[in-house]
Amino acid sequence: MPNRDRPRTLAVVDLGSNSFRLEVGRVEGEQIFRLDTWRETIRFGAGMDRKGNLTAKAQREALACLARFAERLAGLHPSAVRAVATNTFRVARNAHEFLPKAVAALGFPIDVIGGHEEARLIWLGVAHVLPPSADPRLVIDIGGGSTEFIVGRGFEPERLESLKVGCVGMTQRFFADGRLTAKAFAAARTHARAEIEAIARDFDRAHWKAAYASSGTALALADILEGNGLSSGGITPDGLARLEKRMIRAGSIARLELAGLKPSRAPVLAGGLAVMSAALKELRAERVNPVGGALRLGVLYDLLGRSADRDVRVATVERFVARYRVDREHAQRVAAMARRLYEQAVARPLPEAAQRVEWAATLHEVGFTVSHIGFHKHGAYILQHADMPGFASGEQQRLALLVLGCRGNLDKVAGALADPDARAQLLAVRLAVLFHHARRPIDPPRIALKAGRATRLAVPAAWLAKHPLTAHLLNKEAGEWAQAGHPFRK
Repeated sequence: MPNRDRPRTLAVVDLGSNSFRLEVGRVEGEQIFRLDTWRETIRFGAGMDRKGNLTAKAQREALACLARFAERLAGLHPSAVRAVATNTFRVARNAHEFLPKAVAALGFPIDVIGGHEEARLIWLGVAHVLPPSADPRLVIDIGGGSTEFIVGRGFEPERLESLKVGCVGMTQRFFADGRLTAKAFAAARTHARAEIEAIARDFDRAHWKAAYASSGTALALADILEGNGLSSGGITPDGLARLEKRMIRAGSIARLELAGLKPSRAPVLAGGLAVMSAALKELRAERVNPVGGALRLGVLYDLLGRSADRDVRVATVERFVARYRVDREHAQRVAAMARRLYEQAVARPLPEAAQRVEWAATLHEVGFTVSHIGFHKHGAYILQHADMPGFASGEQQRLALLVLGCRGNLDKVAGALADPDARAQLLAVRLAVLFHHARRPIDPPRIALKAGRATRLAVPAAWLAKHPLTAHLLNKEAGEWAQAGHPFRK
């Protein structure tokens, strides 16, 4: 949206594996000032059964929390709110069944973001609270279900990684009975080190000048180390070793008494400590400084960038065009027509859908780098599985669907045809690709297109007479839609 229409209030909902958080910020120029923060520790990541499904109890607690968040968010424009879901939504087997219920309870869309996108947003948040520096920095963010590692400079991350070790998962695996033993800590550290060892070569101290740790785990560890005289400042290997000994002497989580330890943090402290100890050892970090910011602030600034026409997704699409050697001029022609057709086809075109149509048409030939045969299938696979900064997992899937359906039969995208708007998006992309089959500039006809219960498509007969191959392709296209149960009407 143009700058003059930028919202003055932005909000983010962070659906983490340990806690759900709501943060509201006020926009002043290019800065965001926090207005309100709400955190509920529901340990969503611990609410999975042995088969990896979210339990009914975990779902009820999550939905109740989201309903409370919805009351605080009431009245905010959808463009001013972004909800992101992380590791538990990525790994739970029935997450796809729970997600629509969560969206209904919150009243806003929820983006399930991949590990690399989570790491990028964490970096963006931390970078906005650290003093400016040209030196490379390391950020470690221990969440409930995963830990993100980022090395970057300024506001730009250079290396991103996400590992499936977090304070909730590690506590469940090694400290589930509540006992704190030397054997359990040794096993937990060994497991975490084995995971971190795989990335250590790219993230150790040879690649950064200073190390920071964000997230609640890091802030809790720093407070406890300082409050109990176990560290002179920051998080150090020696301080963590002393804390571990104190915890082992306590013998159990229930008997743990430490200055600065909040009751909500105690149940997952052991798992977080094991991950942090392993990270410092493998990355050869002598000291890690706690820092605020992290995911929620990163999402807020990313949202601010979108409202100020600095959407990182635009840069991602541009990089994919270059990386996959897309015929730029052809892609631009197809994209321009696809967007026009979609905006003409529906009564109330959604801006985000129109942008998705344009991006899908721009990227519909990324699969050419694999093979010209079945390029749309290769392209869909790339877009669904590649790291695409700025895009949530659901957004990538919708882009991939449009690319998969840009040509050929409609059976492969049959599930999307029941949604009128998704059907209009597919139709717009397919027609734009069809009209540009010759891969050169054309003098397009005056196309009349309306998509609803019945699709109405009209192309001047005189133009079709001059373009017999396009007329033939349009007849075949009409046959595909009729076979799919959505025939064209005149």
